[in-house]
Amino acid sequence: MFRRNRSLVLVAAVATSVLALPGTAAADHATRPHTANMHALGESPHPASFLGDPDGVRHISSDIAFQGDLAFQGNYDGFRIIDISDPEAPREIVHQRCNGDQGDIVVSGDILVRSWNSKKATARTCDGQTVPAGWEGVHVFDISDVTDPHLVASVELPCGSHTVTLAPDLANNRLIVYSNNSSSSGCGTDPSLDAQNALGDFIDVVEVPVAHPESARLLRREPLAGPGDPTVRTGCHDMGVILGSVNLAACASADTTNVFDVGANGTPGGSLADPEFLYTIQEPGVDGHRGRWHSAAFSWDGKVIILGWEPGGGAAPECESTDPPVTKSAFFYDAATGAKLGQWTLPRPQDGMVVGGTKIDENCTIHNYNVVPLRSGRYVLTSGNYQAGTWVTDFTDPANAVALGWSDPPPLVRQTPTGPASELGGAWSSYWYNNYIYESSITEGLNVFRFSGSETAGALRLKRLNPQTQEFSLG
Repeated sequence: MFRRNRSLVLVAAVATSVLALPGTAAADHATRPHTANMHALGESPHPASFLGDPDGVRHISSDIAFQGDLAFQGNYDGFRIIDISDPEAPREIVHQRCNGDQGDIVVSGDILVRSWNSKKATARTCDGQTVPAGWEGVHVFDISDVTDPHLVASVELPCGSHTVTLAPDLANNRLIVYSNNSSSSGCGTDPSLDAQNALGDFIDVVEVPVAHPESARLLRREPLAGPGDPTVRTGCHDMGVILGSVNLAACASADTTNVFDVGANGTPGGSLADPEFLYTIQEPGVDGHRGRWHSAAFSWDGKVIILGWEPGGGAAPECESTDPPVTKSAFFYDAATGAKLGQWTLPRPQDGMVVGGTKIDENCTIHNYNVVPLRSGRYVLTSGNYQAGTWVTDFTDPANAVALGWSDPPPLVRQTPTGPASELGGAWSSYWYNNYIYESSITEGLNVFRFSGSETAGALRLKRLNPQTQEFSLG
């Protein structure tokens, strides 16, 4: 989501005295404007404020992973484990504390890996263990007892970890985790910014042995091609991986997405632990200064790459009626060649509102999403788009993608000593998992929906879902 940029850190610091309006953090997904085919079900509330709390106190919700009847919801202070066996009444089992921001997570079996995004000026704690000032990287947890997760390994990475993507290598009894640093700000100790940028322009490949997760280590670093503009050089913001017979990875990075071969397919040379670079994707208007490529996913047959970017760093209102389509679109590319196939532009303007004479903006981009696993050959995307909420889109014809349904929350308002102001929030992620849509609402917690359109009939049920990882392919 929010990149480590100085402007956002400054905004958050100035806002430490902000108090949330009563009720603004309460779940509203049942009363939002929505289409008739989007049905609000249960919620697991976790009220929080992004701008009302300083770093170190902030505990907003971030990304989600799933395993069986459990949802693992990342948090700026750890992660929550939620029982979703009853989608109308999800129940929090535990909130494991780990006091580093972002909190992106992946889950496999008894192992959970969590991102620690950036260096802290003072020591923090994670599962009661001291995290020294200046440390950043990933933490590895044993979740065999979901009521009491345990930190078993800390892997220091010099550029931090903004997000993590799982690549299970169970044939070798290990998990490969791609750690993505997203920003070179504060990366390394060299006083030269060029040297820092060069240091950050890679993917960290982390190995977690399944039998001995305490032995997790940095295995190697994979360099990136690009960017087109060298002044925006940085690592991946996030990666999408599809395995099965496809074995491709797409790294959303700066103004240049990198596509890799990661296993047996028509291109020789790549492996999970040592990706082989194939080609890059660029899009006019995605310039790397206004925002970076943010997220990548694949259709389940591996034929289409879906890319999103984050103009304004996730904090700006980039989906207003006056904004150009490039700021509020998902983009579709041929996975074999990188050729553009089309794009879908959010059709519902996010123009905010006026409260007490103050314009309340809605932070918005196409943020985190996944594709519904269908054998029918239809392509359906479920996306979380900050204050544009949760959307379901058919892109079976990528040149003519069409919205199927949506649930769009009203603008968030917070109260400051001088009156009402905008709050940062909305749907960080919205994912399809086993016939329900789970929305991670930044300031609310976990919201559950059911989409009743016939377009998703026959969707496969999964044993586990790390949404950036498609562990098999269809077709």
